[in-house]
Amino acid sequence: MMAARKLEIFYRYLTLRTNGLSERQLMLILAFVVGLIVGVATLVFELLLHGIKYGLTSWFEVDSYSLFYLIYPVIGIILATLFVRYVVRDKINEGVTRVLYAISRNRSRIKTHNCYSSMVASATTIGFGGSVGPEAPIVMTGSAIGSNVGQFMRLNYRNTTLLLCCGAAAAVAAIFKAPIAGVAFVLEILMLDITSASVIPILIAAVTGTSIMFFTTGFEPKFDVAVPGMFLLKNIPLYIILGVLCGLISAYFIKMNDWVGGKFAKIKTMGGKWAVGGLIIGTLIFLFPPLFAEGYDTLENIFTGSITSVFDNSPFYAYRDEAWILIVYLIAILFFKVIAMSSTNAAGGVGGSFAPSLFVGAMGGASVALICRTYFGLDVPIISFTLVGMAGVMTGVMKAPLTAIFLIAELTGGYRLFVPLMLVSSISYVISYYYDKQSVYTRKLSADGDLITHNKDQAVLLFLDMNQLIETDFIPIFENATLEDIVKELPRSHRNIFPVVDFEQKLRGYVTLDDIREDMFNTGKYEDSISDYLQIPPAIIRRDEPMDSILEKFERTGTWNLPVADEHRRYLGFVSKSKIFSAYREQLREISYGD
Repeated sequence: MMAARKLEIFYRYLTLRTNGLSERQLMLILAFVVGLIVGVATLVFELLLHGIKYGLTSWFEVDSYSLFYLIYPVIGIILATLFVRYVVRDKINEGVTRVLYAISRNRSRIKTHNCYSSMVASATTIGFGGSVGPEAPIVMTGSAIGSNVGQFMRLNYRNTTLLLCCGAAAAVAAIFKAPIAGVAFVLEILMLDITSASVIPILIAAVTGTSIMFFTTGFEPKFDVAVPGMFLLKNIPLYIILGVLCGLISAYFIKMNDWVGGKFAKIKTMGGKWAVGGLIIGTLIFLFPPLFAEGYDTLENIFTGSITSVFDNSPFYAYRDEAWILIVYLIAILFFKVIAMSSTNAAGGVGGSFAPSLFVGAMGGASVALICRTYFGLDVPIISFTLVGMAGVMTGVMKAPLTAIFLIAELTGGYRLFVPLMLVSSISYVISYYYDKQSVYTRKLSADGDLITHNKDQAVLLFLDMNQLIETDFIPIFENATLEDIVKELPRSHRNIFPVVDFEQKLRGYVTLDDIREDMFNTGKYEDSISDYLQIPPAIIRRDEPMDSILEKFERTGTWNLPVADEHRRYLGFVSKSKIFSAYREQLREISYGD
């Protein structure tokens, strides 16, 4: 109670201090505040993650394998699971998907614990070797910070969503030192309409978050990469081939992720998931140490020209100078990374697919370059193909070409690769879209009808609350009633429709005032059964039915009112087309980001 009282006093103080500001001025200030907090949170997260990982692995000898790889990951998963189950007591995995769900179905409200819980669980998972990425958890953290600032300031849905997106943009921008990628992420992944009213706050938040990381960790890009000159026109056919392969790898990434998740879902006990997940992940990391954690250390070594470092701490270290074994090893890492990532998440770990998609793309690009150099004698730049492959697979997995292109450019300072980045990303997007139109983040939401989109009509429909649309002031009539029974109800009825139900309240049909108009003053017909006037509804609406399906029923039947029933056909009320249109117009005004 004391804490709530202090927060209320603080809120009133802020209200007085900002009373003279316009809504736009207030949002600019809050965007800066959100970016500042998210930048600090990202810094703390990275320090925690790298501190755990360094403490566990810094003493390993590169020329020998370590049995600790077999047990580290499962320890991290167990610790993360226990933290989530007994401390957080809420689901926090699938960070980006949960952010999308909050925007689409929960009016952009995210629980307060998400401001820190994803960081702790993810740092534990990844620090101990869980083969997932830290980006989705930090996006969840940033979004939660933005959402909670909006809730604290008691903003409406539109502005709370804007601050949520500011937090997400700041998180991506800060963790990668890539402000443009942060803005592109909000546009493509969170699907916020960018207008003059929203773009400036998002830019402010992204730049602020990035600046925090610049001032604390240096101005160097995430990866210190020396991109070898301009791309050569003669390599365009090879980049096209790489684009096709990235598209196919992206399809494999999404399908395998679903398949592994489905298999783990059949394991009913948490202990069973730990055992199976620990066995799979531990074995894979023992054989392929680059699968340990998010894999950025391996990418850093490749970018510095030490591609054979993928054999460090591996049982295959002695074969590091054999070109064909190196190629096979990279391809194996590519395919097994997806299995390790999916198993980590499915077994109870907390992490995302952002970094794994970059890692898999890097292995694909490096493999193509090595094959061209080893077997065809082509002078292909390994670093360039590695970078472009990262963008290609990320595009296909996330269905976000702009985010991938700008991220790789900012991540490495490799702006000279814009043409091949655009080419490969475009090809990969088309091929992956052919196999699956949804991204790894939106598949489940789309299947459940819970995904907000840039189609504003569809987006508005998601926010219409069926419970508020159902009208219940109709007077039900039992199926054994007579005409006289309806006539007696007319004085207290404000409707011209009478639903007809049985004694279990199951809907049998309805009678309209027009149906009985000719006989309602003819007392000789008062004993006639109501079934003589009964109409069977052309369609029945279910309470949990998607709104687009409801509108399709209105369009198909040509009616203005349709009855609503539960799964047992019990009568609940009526929905009118005019009520839907009125709610639609009101909701459209609320979520609009226009000036």
